[in-house]
Amino acid sequence: MLPDSKKQFAESLSGLIERVTFFNEDTGFSVVKVKVKGQREPVTVLGTLASVSAGEWVTAQGHWIQDREFGLQFRAEILTSTPPTSREGIEKYLGSGMVKGIGPVYAKKLVKKFGEAIFEIIETQSARMEEIEGIGPLRRKRIKQAWEEQKVIRGIMLFLHSNGVSTSRAVRIFKTYGAEAISTVQNDPYRLAKDIPNIGFKTADQIAQKIGISVDSLLRAGAGLSHVLVEAIQAGHCALPMDQLLARAVDLLLIAKSIVVEALERTLARKDLVQESIEGQDLVFLPHLKRAEEIVAHRIGDLVRQSTTFPQIDFDKTVLWCQEISGKELAPSQREALRLALSSRVLIITGGPGVGKTTLVNSILLILRSKKVCCLLCAPTGRAAKRLSETTGSEAKTIHRLLEVNPGAGGFNRNENNPLECDLLVVDETSMVDIVLMSHLLRALPTKANLLLVGDMDQLPSVGPGMVLRHLIESQTVPVVRLTEVFRQSADSRIITSAHSVNEGRIPIASKKGDPSDFYFVDRTDPEHLLETVIDMVKTRIPAKFHLDAIRDIQVLCPMNRGSLGSHALNVRLQQALNPALPNEPSAEKFGWRFCLRDKVIQTSNNYDKEVFNGDIGQVTAIDETERELTICFDQREVVYEFGELDEISLAYAITVHKSQGSEFPAVVIPIAMQQHMLLQRNLIYTGITRGKKLVVLVGQGQALDKAVKNNSPQNRFSGLLTRLKA
Repeated sequence: MLPDSKKQFAESLSGLIERVTFFNEDTGFSVVKVKVKGQREPVTVLGTLASVSAGEWVTAQGHWIQDREFGLQFRAEILTSTPPTSREGIEKYLGSGMVKGIGPVYAKKLVKKFGEAIFEIIETQSARMEEIEGIGPLRRKRIKQAWEEQKVIRGIMLFLHSNGVSTSRAVRIFKTYGAEAISTVQNDPYRLAKDIPNIGFKTADQIAQKIGISVDSLLRAGAGLSHVLVEAIQAGHCALPMDQLLARAVDLLLIAKSIVVEALERTLARKDLVQESIEGQDLVFLPHLKRAEEIVAHRIGDLVRQSTTFPQIDFDKTVLWCQEISGKELAPSQREALRLALSSRVLIITGGPGVGKTTLVNSILLILRSKKVCCLLCAPTGRAAKRLSETTGSEAKTIHRLLEVNPGAGGFNRNENNPLECDLLVVDETSMVDIVLMSHLLRALPTKANLLLVGDMDQLPSVGPGMVLRHLIESQTVPVVRLTEVFRQSADSRIITSAHSVNEGRIPIASKKGDPSDFYFVDRTDPEHLLETVIDMVKTRIPAKFHLDAIRDIQVLCPMNRGSLGSHALNVRLQQALNPALPNEPSAEKFGWRFCLRDKVIQTSNNYDKEVFNGDIGQVTAIDETERELTICFDQREVVYEFGELDEISLAYAITVHKSQGSEFPAVVIPIAMQQHMLLQRNLIYTGITRGKKLVVLVGQGQALDKAVKNNSPQNRFSGLLTRLKA
């Protein structure tokens, strides 16, 4: 009998899981409907499990509670589950989607044919599954492989869960370490923080404590040092001063400094980290970043010392011909820039929007191609490469595709041993290129090739480590063309004039209500009203007035991820407003997001196997709950993700300004408020405004905009590149 609802006492129950109502992969918290013998209706059981599927047999010890909203429930203090043994349970278990290749239909067929022996059939006689209509050799092999993977993953989940940590990364851990996952983690749990995306030092440290690694061990101290340095790199630094590295590690580990110093000495002796004195400051690098800086400085130095390899050109005659062919007359500043470009082995062209960078680059390409000079064009992101193709009329590739990514080797096929085939390499949006990518690019540059770097040094620096473009310009070793004159056709755009106003430290002049414009500031002082205005702008007002698609054409850009006006909170609200989940449509709830068909999403890390890279934006086109796969279309190319890989993906209705670099959008909406004060900087607002092609709307507090425009103290990044270039 069920107890009286007013009583609460310890009891136990067991039964078949009819349905998994809720399961949080991070905590293991579960809400399951359990078919208990003697009860007409399934019992709601709440508890913690490492993994759970319909059809499993569950045993619970705990007590009954009366919830105001959900009624009578059993709250389990101890909850265990085992694979099912009954036909009904096995059918639910196999049909739950836990094994790729088996959905409810095939589960029913398999159980009808093989009964309770189906698990043994899959394990030892998998070929017999081909006796089922619709299961051929290919599907049978996929089911067998998925079954084996699930056994290993389940073991990993149980191991992690028993050590008090999140289980949501089990698939990623399995893919990285395979069947050796548990032994690898037991030997050195800190490897998780290095090898598995989104598993941090604290999670690895929890496991280490559980399996008995001492708090003051040198293994832990060494891992802490590496973690501090990796965190600094994620913030854009190439290195850290030794005193900062030690201080941060001591704060993280809460152990004596002497232990951290000893661990650092050992790490340096093993050359896992490298120390170098630069301008009187002891910096500690990860070896590959120090090497990347040295390669960039060395290759740029070589280029600067050499003469151009372009054929001889009669400049005045060529300029007249170029203007006649293109139909565009070059301004005096552009003519001088063109002269320098045709006589320099390496050149940087920098300037804001509307100053003629595109016209200048097109003129260079037109002249050189007429002289049979082979030119290659590239940019850091797919969107930037596409825009470069459109503005030049020539094929442009992402840097990764140009260098031919080699996923197996973890690098690129193009390098000094297999260089690119060109006489001129043009790199657009160079401000986005970090030190590692620039080093790979310069390694692949042919010894006789010329280099043209184009970018806006006033934009935010690269997401990755270093400030390559700024340091190249500040070193004064490379010829630089600074374009500053805003041309008449661009001066008609309020987006462009507003961007230049911000860059010069002036508040852009707001359009009067009713005036036609492409730039607006909508004053909102209350954060909640501000949030509602942003959603209304994206969902209703902009699409109605400017005939734009709310999902495809409008991009919300945020200064930060966190907070009520951060990208995470805005994504949840915008998804509800623009693409609410429909009852009969499939969805995937993974890693804190619910992904639905038509959702706009962004790749948050480089994936060389799939050839999608940090910042690539796409749209969900298919979700297969049986195969546990989600398909995303990136620039007319479909890419398939297993559900366990979705920690690489986030919703992209709202993204940070940093993530938007290299992209242009038909319309941009930027919320700006004092709650974001830590990140209110001139270059951030300037970068955000320059992302809009047809329309930019700032929504927020005038005080916050004023603070951002006046704050021209961009973050300093620890790096040795500037010193190496000067040397």
